[in-house]
Amino acid sequence: MTRNPLPRYCGFNLLEMFHLEPATPEVQPGDERDFRVSDLDLISEWGFNFVRIPMDYRHWGSWQNPFEVREAALARIDRLIDLCTARGIHVNLNFHRAPGYCVNESPNEPRNLWQDAEMQDAFCHHWSVFARRYIGIDSKRLSFNLVNEPQHIQPAMSRADHVRVITAAVGAIRAVDPARLLMFDGFDWGNTPSPELAALGGAQSCRAYWPMSVSHYGAPWVPHIKFNEPPKWPGGEHFGEHLHREDLEAHYRRWAKLFDQNVGVICGEGGAWKNTPHPVVLAWLHDVLDILKSLSIGFVLWNFRGAFGILDSERTDVAYEDLRGHKLDRALLDLLRKYA
Repeated sequence: MTRNPLPRYCGFNLLEMFHLEPATPEVQPGDERDFRVSDLDLISEWGFNFVRIPMDYRHWGSWQNPFEVREAALARIDRLIDLCTARGIHVNLNFHRAPGYCVNESPNEPRNLWQDAEMQDAFCHHWSVFARRYIGIDSKRLSFNLVNEPQHIQPAMSRADHVRVITAAVGAIRAVDPARLLMFDGFDWGNTPSPELAALGGAQSCRAYWPMSVSHYGAPWVPHIKFNEPPKWPGGEHFGEHLHREDLEAHYRRWAKLFDQNVGVICGEGGAWKNTPHPVVLAWLHDVLDILKSLSIGFVLWNFRGAFGILDSERTDVAYEDLRGHKLDRALLDLLRKYA
Protein backbone atom coordinates (compact mmCIF):
# COMPACT_ATOMS: atom_id res chain seq x y z
CA MET A 1 0.00 0.00 0.00
CA THR A 2 1.17 3.52 -0.81
CA ARG A 3 2.30 5.55 2.21
CA ASN A 4 0.08 8.31 3.62
CA PRO A 5 1.46 11.56 2.15
CA LEU A 6 0.12 13.56 5.13
CA PRO A 7 2.23 13.77 8.31
CA ARG A 8 0.77 11.68 11.11
CA TYR A 9 -0.80 14.36 13.28
CA CYS A 10 -2.37 13.41 16.64
CA GLY A 11 -4.21 15.68 19.03
CA PHE A 12 -7.53 17.17 20.05
CA ASN A 13 -10.47 19.29 18.95
CA LEU A 14 -10.66 22.51 20.98
CA LEU A 15 -14.18 23.94 21.20
CA GLU A 16 -13.78 27.58 22.23
CA MET A 17 -15.19 28.80 18.87
CA PHE A 18 -17.40 25.78 18.17
CA HIS A 19 -20.71 27.56 18.79
CA LEU A 20 -21.90 31.13 19.31
CA GLU A 21 -24.42 31.52 22.09
CA PRO A 22 -26.85 34.34 21.24
CA ALA A 23 -26.77 37.55 23.25
CA THR A 24 -23.45 36.81 24.93
CA PRO A 25 -20.59 39.31 25.10
CA GLU A 26 -17.96 38.91 22.42
CA VAL A 27 -14.98 36.91 23.62
CA GLN A 28 -11.75 38.88 23.75
CA PRO A 29 -8.31 37.34 23.08
CA GLY A 30 -6.98 35.78 26.26
CA ASP A 31 -10.09 36.13 28.41
CA GLU A 32 -11.48 33.20 30.41
CA ARG A 33 -13.66 31.96 27.53
CA ASP A 34 -10.83 32.02 25.00
CA PHE A 35 -8.36 29.24 24.18
CA ARG A 36 -6.43 28.30 27.31
CA VAL A 37 -2.66 28.38 27.50
CA SER A 38 -2.89 25.65 30.14
CA ASP A 39 -4.62 23.32 27.63
CA LEU A 40 -1.92 23.89 25.04
CA ASP A 41 0.80 23.33 27.63
CA LEU A 42 -0.65 19.93 28.53
CA ILE A 43 -1.17 18.93 24.91
CA SER A 44 2.46 19.72 24.16
CA GLU A 45 3.81 18.14 27.36
CA TRP A 46 2.00 14.90 26.57
CA GLY A 47 3.57 14.73 23.11
CA PHE A 48 0.64 15.66 20.86
CA ASN A 49 1.19 17.88 17.83
CA PHE A 50 -2.20 18.94 16.45
CA VAL A 51 -5.33 20.88 17.38
CA ARG A 52 -8.40 21.11 15.22
CA ILE A 53 -10.52 24.22 15.76
CA PRO A 54 -14.17 23.74 14.74
CA MET A 55 -15.57 27.25 14.35
CA ASP A 56 -18.94 28.95 14.03
CA TYR A 57 -18.57 31.71 11.42
CA ARG A 58 -20.95 33.91 13.41
CA HIS A 59 -18.05 34.66 15.76
CA TRP A 60 -16.82 37.01 13.01
CA GLY A 61 -19.79 37.10 10.62
CA SER A 62 -23.58 37.26 10.71
CA TRP A 63 -26.75 35.81 9.28
CA GLN A 64 -27.93 39.27 8.25
CA ASN A 65 -24.96 39.85 5.93
CA PRO A 66 -23.31 36.59 4.85
CA PHE A 67 -20.32 38.49 3.45
CA GLU A 68 -19.53 40.30 6.69
CA VAL A 69 -16.14 39.48 8.22
CA ARG A 70 -15.18 41.42 11.34
CA GLU A 71 -11.45 40.87 11.13
CA ALA A 72 -10.90 42.21 14.66
CA ALA A 73 -12.70 39.08 15.91
CA LEU A 74 -10.03 36.94 14.23
CA ALA A 75 -7.41 38.18 16.71
CA ARG A 76 -8.30 35.17 18.86
CA ILE A 77 -7.15 32.89 16.06
CA ASP A 78 -3.96 34.92 15.57
CA ARG A 79 -3.18 34.44 19.25
CA LEU A 80 -3.91 30.72 19.12
CA ILE A 81 -1.62 30.18 16.14
CA ASP A 82 1.21 32.01 17.90
CA LEU A 83 0.71 29.99 21.09
CA CYS A 84 0.64 26.72 19.18
CA THR A 85 3.66 27.58 17.06
CA ALA A 86 5.67 28.20 20.24
CA ARG A 87 4.72 24.69 21.40
CA GLY A 88 5.19 22.80 18.14
CA ILE A 89 1.46 22.25 17.64
CA HIS A 90 -0.16 22.38 14.20
CA VAL A 91 -3.43 24.37 13.97
CA ASN A 92 -6.25 23.13 11.71
CA LEU A 93 -9.03 25.70 11.21
CA ASN A 94 -12.45 24.26 10.38
CA PHE A 95 -15.77 25.91 9.55
CA HIS A 96 -18.08 23.77 11.69
CA ARG A 97 -20.81 26.27 10.87
CA ALA A 98 -20.30 27.88 7.47
CA PRO A 99 -22.52 30.43 5.75
CA GLY A 100 -25.50 28.31 4.70
CA TYR A 101 -24.55 24.99 6.31
CA CYS A 102 -24.08 23.30 9.67
CA VAL A 103 -24.38 19.61 10.46
CA ASN A 104 -26.09 20.60 13.72
CA GLU A 105 -29.71 21.53 13.09
CA SER A 106 -30.11 23.88 16.03
CA PRO A 107 -30.21 26.59 14.95
CA ASN A 108 -30.82 25.90 11.28
CA GLU A 109 -29.00 28.07 8.77
CA PRO A 110 -31.59 30.23 6.99
CA ARG A 111 -30.10 29.53 3.54
CA ASN A 112 -28.47 26.60 1.75
CA LEU A 113 -24.74 26.68 0.98
CA TRP A 114 -24.97 23.79 -1.46
CA GLN A 115 -27.67 25.24 -3.72
CA ASP A 116 -27.61 29.01 -3.17
CA ALA A 117 -25.08 30.79 -5.38
CA GLU A 118 -24.85 33.82 -3.09
CA MET A 119 -24.05 31.64 -0.09
CA GLN A 120 -21.38 29.86 -2.11
CA ASP A 121 -19.85 33.24 -2.94
CA ALA A 122 -19.96 34.17 0.76
CA PHE A 123 -18.31 30.87 1.73
CA CYS A 124 -15.51 31.54 -0.75
CA HIS A 125 -15.20 35.11 0.51
CA HIS A 126 -14.74 34.03 4.12
CA TRP A 127 -12.03 31.55 3.17
CA SER A 128 -10.27 34.08 0.97
CA VAL A 129 -10.13 36.45 3.96
CA PHE A 130 -8.51 33.69 6.03
CA ALA A 131 -6.11 32.92 3.18
CA ARG A 132 -4.96 36.55 2.97
CA ARG A 133 -4.69 36.95 6.72
CA TYR A 134 -2.47 33.90 7.19
CA ILE A 135 -0.58 33.78 3.90
CA GLY A 136 2.83 34.08 5.57
CA ILE A 137 2.35 31.08 7.85
CA ASP A 138 3.87 27.80 6.71
CA SER A 139 1.55 24.85 6.08
CA LYS A 140 3.60 22.88 8.59
CA ARG A 141 2.00 25.15 11.19
CA LEU A 142 -1.47 25.84 9.77
CA SER A 143 -4.08 24.16 7.58
CA PHE A 144 -7.67 24.86 6.53
CA ASN A 145 -10.46 22.25 6.86
CA LEU A 146 -13.13 23.81 4.68
CA VAL A 147 -16.46 22.59 6.04
CA ASN A 148 -17.49 20.09 8.68
CA GLU A 149 -19.25 16.84 7.73
CA PRO A 150 -21.22 17.37 4.51
CA GLN A 151 -24.38 15.34 5.02
CA HIS A 152 -25.66 14.07 1.66
CA ILE A 153 -29.35 14.48 2.44
CA GLN A 154 -31.45 14.89 -0.68
CA PRO A 155 -32.80 17.26 -1.86
CA ALA A 156 -30.75 19.67 0.31
CA MET A 157 -27.48 18.66 -1.34
CA SER A 158 -25.98 16.14 -3.71
CA ARG A 159 -22.49 14.81 -4.23
CA ALA A 160 -22.20 17.03 -7.31
CA ASP A 161 -23.17 20.06 -5.20
CA HIS A 162 -20.42 19.17 -2.75
CA VAL A 163 -17.78 18.92 -5.47
CA ARG A 164 -18.85 22.23 -6.99
CA VAL A 165 -18.77 24.16 -3.70
CA ILE A 166 -15.47 22.70 -2.49
CA THR A 167 -13.86 23.29 -5.89
CA ALA A 168 -14.93 26.94 -5.83
CA ALA A 169 -13.60 27.47 -2.30
CA VAL A 170 -10.29 25.83 -3.15
CA GLY A 171 -10.00 28.16 -6.13
CA ALA A 172 -10.63 31.19 -3.94
CA ILE A 173 -7.98 30.11 -1.44
CA ARG A 174 -5.42 29.10 -4.06
CA ALA A 175 -5.81 32.46 -5.82
CA VAL A 176 -4.41 34.05 -2.67
CA ASP A 177 -2.21 31.33 -1.18
CA PRO A 178 -1.36 28.48 -3.58
CA ALA A 179 0.65 26.57 -0.96
CA ARG A 180 -1.87 26.35 1.90
CA LEU A 181 -2.52 22.80 3.15
CA LEU A 182 -6.23 22.07 2.76
CA MET A 183 -8.35 19.27 4.21
CA PHE A 184 -11.79 18.10 3.11
CA ASP A 185 -14.14 16.19 5.41
CA GLY A 186 -15.54 13.00 3.96
CA PHE A 187 -19.03 12.87 2.51
CA ASP A 188 -21.91 11.31 4.50
CA TRP A 189 -21.02 13.06 7.79
CA GLY A 190 -17.32 12.42 7.25
CA ASN A 191 -17.68 8.67 6.70
CA THR A 192 -17.22 8.29 2.93
CA PRO A 193 -14.03 9.17 1.00
CA SER A 194 -14.32 11.59 -1.92
CA PRO A 195 -11.85 10.41 -4.60
CA GLU A 196 -13.48 12.90 -6.99
CA LEU A 197 -11.75 15.68 -4.99
CA ALA A 198 -8.26 14.21 -5.46
CA ALA A 199 -7.32 16.64 -8.23
CA LEU A 200 -7.81 19.59 -5.86
CA GLY A 201 -4.62 18.71 -4.00
CA GLY A 202 -5.98 18.52 -0.46
CA ALA A 203 -5.98 15.87 2.23
CA GLN A 204 -9.21 14.24 3.43
CA SER A 205 -10.61 13.73 6.92
CA CYS A 206 -12.54 10.70 8.18
CA ARG A 207 -14.32 10.04 11.48
CA ALA A 208 -14.27 7.55 14.35
CA TYR A 209 -17.90 7.45 15.46
CA TRP A 210 -18.55 3.93 14.20
CA PRO A 211 -20.53 2.14 15.66
CA MET A 212 -22.75 4.92 16.94
CA SER A 213 -24.05 2.79 19.80
CA VAL A 214 -20.54 3.14 21.24
CA SER A 215 -19.77 6.72 20.23
CA HIS A 216 -23.16 8.41 20.79
CA TYR A 217 -25.02 6.31 23.35
CA GLY A 218 -27.40 8.60 25.24
CA ALA A 219 -26.08 11.75 23.56
CA PRO A 220 -28.82 14.40 23.88
CA TRP A 221 -28.35 15.94 20.43
CA VAL A 222 -29.30 12.69 18.63
CA PRO A 223 -32.57 11.70 20.38
CA HIS A 224 -33.91 10.36 17.08
CA ILE A 225 -31.28 7.60 16.99
CA LYS A 226 -32.58 4.63 18.93
CA PHE A 227 -30.29 1.83 20.11
CA ASN A 228 -31.71 -1.61 20.79
CA GLU A 229 -29.07 -2.65 23.30
CA PRO A 230 -26.43 -1.14 25.60
CA PRO A 231 -23.00 -0.31 24.16
CA LYS A 232 -20.55 -3.17 23.79
CA TRP A 233 -17.32 -3.89 21.95
CA PRO A 234 -16.75 -5.99 19.99
CA GLY A 235 -20.17 -6.44 18.43
CA GLY A 236 -21.41 -2.87 18.83
CA GLU A 237 -24.72 -2.04 17.18
CA HIS A 238 -24.75 0.34 14.23
CA PHE A 239 -28.21 0.84 12.68
CA GLY A 240 -29.12 -2.82 12.88
CA GLU A 241 -25.65 -4.21 12.14
CA HIS A 242 -23.19 -5.53 14.71
CA LEU A 243 -19.64 -4.40 14.03
CA HIS A 244 -16.31 -5.98 14.90
CA ARG A 245 -12.66 -5.10 14.42
CA GLU A 246 -12.62 -6.53 10.90
CA ASP A 247 -15.42 -4.13 9.94
CA LEU A 248 -13.35 -1.20 11.18
CA GLU A 249 -10.34 -2.49 9.26
CA ALA A 250 -12.34 -2.66 6.03
CA HIS A 251 -13.79 0.80 6.66
CA TYR A 252 -10.43 2.51 7.12
CA ARG A 253 -8.80 0.60 4.25
CA ARG A 254 -11.30 2.37 1.99
CA TRP A 255 -9.83 5.64 3.20
CA ALA A 256 -6.26 4.42 2.77
CA LYS A 257 -6.97 3.80 -0.93
CA LEU A 258 -6.79 7.58 -1.32
CA PHE A 259 -3.03 7.32 -0.81
CA ASP A 260 -2.79 5.88 -4.34
CA GLN A 261 -4.10 9.24 -5.61
CA ASN A 262 -1.50 11.09 -3.51
CA VAL A 263 -4.25 12.19 -1.11
CA GLY A 264 -3.37 12.26 2.58
CA VAL A 265 -5.83 11.15 5.27
CA ILE A 266 -6.40 12.13 8.89
CA CYS A 267 -9.13 11.08 11.32
CA GLY A 268 -10.25 14.58 12.25
CA GLU A 269 -12.80 13.61 14.89
CA GLY A 270 -13.60 10.61 17.01
CA GLY A 271 -14.49 9.54 20.51
CA ALA A 272 -17.32 8.34 22.74
CA TRP A 273 -19.88 10.29 24.77
CA LYS A 274 -19.68 9.96 28.54
CA ASN A 275 -22.67 7.58 28.85
CA THR A 276 -20.82 4.70 27.19
CA PRO A 277 -19.21 2.43 29.82
CA HIS A 278 -15.53 3.26 30.16
CA PRO A 279 -14.24 -0.29 29.54
CA VAL A 280 -16.22 -0.36 26.28
CA VAL A 281 -14.75 2.99 25.22
CA LEU A 282 -11.20 1.82 25.89
CA ALA A 283 -11.65 -1.52 24.12
CA TRP A 284 -13.22 0.08 21.05
CA LEU A 285 -10.80 2.98 20.88
CA HIS A 286 -7.85 0.61 21.24
CA ASP A 287 -8.94 -1.12 18.03
CA VAL A 288 -9.62 2.17 16.23
CA LEU A 289 -6.24 3.64 17.15
CA ASP A 290 -4.36 0.43 16.39
CA ILE A 291 -5.91 0.23 12.92
CA LEU A 292 -5.31 3.90 12.16
CA LYS A 293 -1.69 3.71 13.26
CA SER A 294 -1.13 0.62 11.10
CA LEU A 295 -2.26 2.76 8.14
CA SER A 296 -0.21 5.81 9.26
CA ILE A 297 -3.41 7.83 9.74
CA GLY A 298 -3.41 10.38 12.55
CA PHE A 299 -6.22 10.78 15.08
CA VAL A 300 -7.83 13.86 16.63
CA LEU A 301 -10.01 13.23 19.69
CA TRP A 302 -13.30 15.04 20.17
CA ASN A 303 -12.65 16.68 22.57
CA PHE A 304 -10.01 17.74 25.15
CA ARG A 305 -12.05 19.03 28.10
CA GLY A 306 -15.60 17.71 28.22
CA ALA A 307 -17.85 14.69 27.84
CA PHE A 308 -15.75 12.98 25.14
CA GLY A 309 -12.41 14.13 26.47
CA ILE A 310 -9.56 13.22 28.77
CA LEU A 311 -10.27 16.09 31.20
CA ASP A 312 -13.49 16.74 33.14
CA SER A 313 -15.57 14.22 31.21
CA GLU A 314 -18.00 13.58 34.11
CA ARG A 315 -18.11 9.82 33.62
CA THR A 316 -19.46 7.90 36.60
CA ASP A 317 -17.20 4.86 36.17
CA VAL A 318 -13.73 6.43 36.02
CA ALA A 319 -11.24 6.76 38.86
CA TYR A 320 -10.16 10.29 38.01
CA GLU A 321 -6.78 11.72 38.86
CA ASP A 322 -6.56 15.31 40.10
CA LEU A 323 -4.39 17.38 37.77
CA ARG A 324 -3.98 21.17 37.87
CA GLY A 325 -7.59 21.75 38.82
CA HIS A 326 -8.98 19.15 36.41
CA LYS A 327 -10.19 15.56 36.62
CA LEU A 328 -7.91 13.48 34.37
CA ASP A 329 -8.94 10.22 32.75
CA ARG A 330 -5.47 8.68 32.94
CA ALA A 331 -6.44 5.43 31.21
CA LEU A 332 -7.76 7.27 28.15
CA LEU A 333 -4.74 9.58 28.06
CA ASP A 334 -2.34 6.64 28.26
CA LEU A 335 -4.15 4.89 25.41
CA LEU A 336 -3.97 7.97 23.20
CA ARG A 337 -0.28 8.48 23.97
CA LYS A 338 0.47 4.83 23.19
CA TYR A 339 -0.79 5.33 19.65
CA ALA A 340 0.31 8.95 19.09
